[in-house]
Amino acid sequence: MDVVQLSLCSLFFVALLLAYGRPFLDKIYATVFHGRQNVDYFKLSGVPPPNPLPDFDVDKAKARPYRPFRWTYHQTMSLKKMEPDYWLELESTYRERVAQRKDLYRKHGKKIIDALPGSELACRELMDMVIQFLCVRYPNQFQFSGPILYNRILNTQSNVDKENPLEVLNNNVPEDFLLTLPDPKTGLYTMVAGVCCSSLGWNVATKIGKPLKEIHSVVPDYKEKMEFSMDRYFSKMPTDKPIQRGSWGLEVGQPLWLQDDDPHFALRITQDPNLKIEDIYLRVDWQTLRRLPRSKSIVFNFKALFTPFSSFRNESHIPHLVLKVLTEGKKNLMEYKGTWHIEHKVIPVLKEWCKEQEEKGWVPENWEVRTLDEDPYFPGWDDQERMF
Repeated sequence: MDVVQLSLCSLFFVALLLAYGRPFLDKIYATVFHGRQNVDYFKLSGVPPPNPLPDFDVDKAKARPYRPFRWTYHQTMSLKKMEPDYWLELESTYRERVAQRKDLYRKHGKKIIDALPGSELACRELMDMVIQFLCVRYPNQFQFSGPILYNRILNTQSNVDKENPLEVLNNNVPEDFLLTLPDPKTGLYTMVAGVCCSSLGWNVATKIGKPLKEIHSVVPDYKEKMEFSMDRYFSKMPTDKPIQRGSWGLEVGQPLWLQDDDPHFALRITQDPNLKIEDIYLRVDWQTLRRLPRSKSIVFNFKALFTPFSSFRNESHIPHLVLKVLTEGKKNLMEYKGTWHIEHKVIPVLKEWCKEQEEKGWVPENWEVRTLDEDPYFPGWDDQERMF
């Protein structure tokens, strides 16, 4: 389906919505997508299904230790092939995060979930693909018997023919999803729908309806180094080659959804002399990007994961990498990342841990800091006890 066909299809459904209202349109969707879980989205997309985890225990599960630190540190997309098993990753914070997300939506409405007319097909297709993934990957936690999704972790049910697809996602998956489609007039990929509960300094309402270049307008070097390549990448991205990447920050506490007027933001403009190392966390937003096979929407999804900064002490080479980035990283990138408020505490400690790891023989003396071969992890990470 090309841009013109997609636009005509979208206009058709918008016309139905305006003429007959949402209930009528929902009936059409229910008819069109009846038996949709019989659709093999793995085959349709070309992305293989995940390996099932029949013995999975969400309360014991830990996320993989993403450490997306790079040196030399400069602004690139830094893309990697997505691992099919980990498109969506559940771990021990599941119940807490879903409760937070529901509460955020109750309080903030369209700042958390919104969708423009014409995005309905993409939203429903995304929901269907997520449900299919969950039921294959976590067979004891999720079952689908049309039109009901059964969540055995929370003991809840979702009627996918009656509920907003983005609300179904928010109620069951602690993951953010932003959907884009090409604008009928410009052809530029534009955000048309989203559910997002882990944004810092922005929200769905501030980004919806904007093309990529406006969404990323505050990102250093985006216009000069990335705008053209991103637009071209989106236009050519196939369904069978989803990618993943990670971004990171160092935070006081674990702020999940933070807006500019939140008092917590004031912590970023001061260096608290009484700040304790145990109150500092690494925040990693692990992100994937993929094209949906039917609507052709490109979906950007990400999840915020928090790890105590003190964990770096026992992670080979990580103190050296982080120290290098904090002390020698490009100024505009570091200002955008916003680490100044914790640097007075973490830099001295990182120097101590670097020396300690060298004395233990984990890192050679005078090691020339570079991106690790294990990126986005660290040497020996898979020897530690984890449950995926």
